[in-house]
Amino acid sequence: MDAKDNRSDLTGLSSFPDGSPQADSAIDIRSDACPMTFVRTRLALDRMAPGQVLRVLLKGEEPRRNIPRTAAEQGHQVLAEQDLPEGEALVWLRRR
Repeated sequence: MDAKDNRSDLTGLSSFPDGSPQADSAIDIRSDACPMTFVRTRLALDRMAPGQVLRVLLKGEEPRRNIPRTAAEQGHQVLAEQDLPEGEALVWLRRR
């Protein structure tokens, strides 16, 4: 399966009050460096039930590229990605 198959086109998010998916859990990995950014993300996903949503707050270009790509490669769904000021971003992942 191609990793892009697990990336949502963001349709259907209008059911959320602010247009963002509701998260069951959240982590802040802004102070972590790769590869710890995905290690922490994967551990958080592993603790969740299938179908639950994880919101990841990150900082930097490398985790911004790698978190969604690696999560999708492992079968998780990338629901949304939002760029924030100062190089930060939010990524919502649905556990497979």
